[in-house]
Amino acid sequence: MQSTFSGLNTMVNGIYTNRLGLNTVGHNISNSNTEGYSRQTAHAAATPSSEVYTLAGASQVGNGSTVTSVIRARDIYADRQYWKENSTNGYYNGKANNYAKIESIFNDSKNTGIQNAMEKFYEAWEDCSTTASSDTSRQNVINAGQNFAQTLQIAANQVQEQINSLYDDITLSVETMNRLLGQVVELNKNISGIEANGANANDLRDQRDLIVDQLTEMTNITVYETSNGMYTLVSNGTTLVNGITKVDLEMSAPKNNKEYGLNDYDIIIKQTGTIYSPGGGELKAQFEAIAEDKGYIDEVARMATFLLTTLNDQHKAGYGIDGNKDKPFGNANPDDDATTGLNFYGESDYEFTWTEADGLVVKNTTTNTEEKMSGIQIVDLLVVNGELTAVDGHKKLATRSGERASDMGTIFYETTTAGIYTTDENDANIKKVGGKAVEADLGDKLVYTANSGARYTTDAALADKAASGYPIPVDVNGTGDGSNAVWMATLLNCENDKTSPEVRDSVRAIGKGSLYSYYNTSMTTMGSAASNMNGRVDFQSNVMSQVENLRSSTNGVNWDEELTNMIMFQQGYSACSRCLNAMDECLDKLINGTGTVGR
Repeated sequence: MQSTFSGLNTMVNGIYTNRLGLNTVGHNISNSNTEGYSRQTAHAAATPSSEVYTLAGASQVGNGSTVTSVIRARDIYADRQYWKENSTNGYYNGKANNYAKIESIFNDSKNTGIQNAMEKFYEAWEDCSTTASSDTSRQNVINAGQNFAQTLQIAANQVQEQINSLYDDITLSVETMNRLLGQVVELNKNISGIEANGANANDLRDQRDLIVDQLTEMTNITVYETSNGMYTLVSNGTTLVNGITKVDLEMSAPKNNKEYGLNDYDIIIKQTGTIYSPGGGELKAQFEAIAEDKGYIDEVARMATFLLTTLNDQHKAGYGIDGNKDKPFGNANPDDDATTGLNFYGESDYEFTWTEADGLVVKNTTTNTEEKMSGIQIVDLLVVNGELTAVDGHKKLATRSGERASDMGTIFYETTTAGIYTTDENDANIKKVGGKAVEADLGDKLVYTANSGARYTTDAALADKAASGYPIPVDVNGTGDGSNAVWMATLLNCENDKTSPEVRDSVRAIGKGSLYSYYNTSMTTMGSAASNMNGRVDFQSNVMSQVENLRSSTNGVNWDEELTNMIMFQQGYSACSRCLNAMDECLDKLINGTGTVGR
């Protein structure tokens, strides 16, 4: 049976319910712009009723309302979709950012990049081909060659710096991940403790989900929730957080990479020492960007290799304008002979050869030692020969060609049978024979090594003159001749079959196209990749907008809705208060006015 004062308790319950509803509305409005906040709702229910007896029998009378829970509005399926797409978004943005930086390194729009330097080098050779005896023209070639080499080196070094910058970004991301994973563990503990008593840790859950948002931008994360409200975070098969425990990530010890002149790193799980490989997000993009950037260094290195091998071979085939003008060769004093067989890039005591299998092989003819080089090591070798940059060194620039021995109209190749020669290159096993005094019987003639390759002459005297290599001089064109300068220029803008016989059959690091076409093809490929990635970024941005809208439609704070609820709870609070006052007046009359008649 209800007490006389039960109505007061009923109204007090109503006041408490509406007040808590107003408090929740105020909390929502206050956090409407808080990142990661989810709208909360106070759920009210009727309190258990009391039994009263009337003439009709027993009846149930309500005792007002109470708030059963305050629950945040959250769609776990929208969250999972957001986390998946956020990882993809971080990956695309990471790749696009790297492309933007690489494009700025190879930017040719301001006439200061590699293409401009290469064009000036070509123009210098082309100009020198018509003014070969001009000291100014010859020096311009050397200066343009130096500028081209330095431009390639600057580009390679800037890519190298970009790779180091990416490793710095990865290090910062690892530190951030460790901090965020630690916060998830602490929130797991707090959420589990609060919800063990039946409450809902709404704000703590929002904080934890916001941290997962930040983690998924860096790497791919799969979230599992246990029955006690704790999160387990798994990334690419590695459990990063398991309830109240987590792994610690750290950068590995530096691994010296001589090929690219830098230190490489991995992400290591400290507890096990195993490598953590991110499967998405910015971290995956950064590691892939490092591999791509090394590829750009390799492309610059292939251009440098072409200059050190094919271009040098063509320069060796020509002659300077130094020496005895009346008799360029065959002087009693060898210093009176015109310079030939001289490297344009690299010092004179180095020989450069390239194969796809071995890369660039550098031979020091002084010490007779060989070393294989690749990547940034090759680019660093790209320096104009000191003999050309010395005082009057421009006179050694090989701009003119020379006549060859009459027997050189026929080129003999060594066959698979030692000492047997053929004029049919297709039937020959072209074999390099070192030295200058190797001879073989060819019918009634003796064949001597004419250079360090597979080219021979029947003139023993000329063979003695061929120690330096290309070609066998009988007479040299005049100092105004620029025919070899023409061949040098063709290497930069003509395909392989349009170059001189001296280099036409050589294996080239850049393929059969010209150096200019190789560079432009590489830049076109890069530009296409960057454009495609920017397109993916734009597409993913639209996807993210859709997912965020889906997410916010559930957990976002709607001001119209909140103000409507505010009015509803305000009126409910006022109505309960007025009803409480009415009941109070009735009780006051009952208590203070009953039995006072006649006083």
